Amino acid sequence: MADTEIVEKYAPNFEAWVQDFTEWQTRIGFDPSWLGDYRFDIKFDWDTAGDVIEFGDFEGMPKWERRMQIPQQNIRDAIISMISVQGDTEFASVEQQNHLLATAPTEYDMKSALRIMCEEQRHGWQMAYVLCTYFGEQGVREAAKLLERNAQDGTRILGSFNAPIDHWLDFFCFTHFIDRDGKYQLKMLSTSSFKPLAASMGPMLKEESFHLGTGANGLRRIVKQGVIPCELLQKYLNKWISTGLDLFGTDDSTSAQWAYVYGVKGRYDERESDVEADRAHLNEASRELYFQELRAEMRRISAVRKEGEPDLFIPSDKFNRGIGMHAGENYTIVGDKFEGTDEEYQDYLASVLPTDEDEDKLINDYMKKDWIQYREWKGK
Repeated sequence: MADTEIVEKYAPNFEAWVQDFTEWQTRIGFDPSWLGDYRFDIKFDWDTAGDVIEFGDFEGMPKWERRMQIPQQNIRDAIISMISVQGDTEFASVEQQNHLLATAPTEYDMKSALRIMCEEQRHGWQMAYVLCTYFGEQGVREAAKLLERNAQDGTRILGSFNAPIDHWLDFFCFTHFIDRDGKYQLKMLSTSSFKPLAASMGPMLKEESFHLGTGANGLRRIVKQGVIPCELLQKYLNKWISTGLDLFGTDDSTSAQWAYVYGVKGRYDERESDVEADRAHLNEASRELYFQELRAEMRRISAVRKEGEPDLFIPSDKFNRGIGMHAGENYTIVGDKFEGTDEEYQDYLASVLPTDEDEDKLINDYMKKDWIQYREWKGK
């Protein structure tokens, strides 16, 4: 069946999904009029997707362009799972963030956040389109679930995408740290053996770069303004970085290994690396690249702090972990094993993570002032 025939056959499924999408927007409180002239276009970059499977046990064979070319049902299931998780994060982000538009510190921040939410919806729309168009009834069911789960109810697939984003400092941390993980996931899928998935990633990566820039720019402007003390900012870094590290999954992951074997999901530097992949430690390798990138970014952000303010830093990758080899272990923010009881460790966490008292002071004291450097909106 030709690609045009596939699209025509399953178009009604996607059209029905679009109706559900409109209802989802209303349900979560996102006013469609906020979109203005923005359109949810389906974007593929077939040139960057490549024609040949680039790694794994099928390396050298033509990339799969439709469902029936995929040789095994378990590989199809793995691809559907990857697409579903990616789409789930996109819609979750909008559910977490859209309430912030009413309290934006500047027009620039409001317009930037709105653009991010439009693009996140487009990314989710793209994933739903791929599911509905290429994976028949199974894909249609998974696309429907993208709109049924809800971050506000805590039912999204990944933990970070159920976490409340209560204010703009959370938003800037989220876009800087969690969306940066998103960049890694998109790039790892950009070499996928399933060509429509790989071809979806190029346009999404271009849009994702603005999301990361918004987070870095926001944190830099906060540090430059110097109203919120770096000591308090550090607590929010400690909070969001540990959950960002968890998003890379378990160590020694068999699912990551099989995804590589199938050619479904590569390494972050798959096309750049001339080193053979360590298939048993794929998540750890990606996490380490992410961690080192965060360190470099934070050095740039910390450099603009006011005189007398403490240096901002990335906490140890052992600290406050919920997934991986250090999950549930008691480590300090500098990576030392905590010497004390579990109860004492909880007291330590209260000293290095945001407390209710910190939240109250942030919102009702610091954010009542000009807490972020002004920036003029020069877009449309």
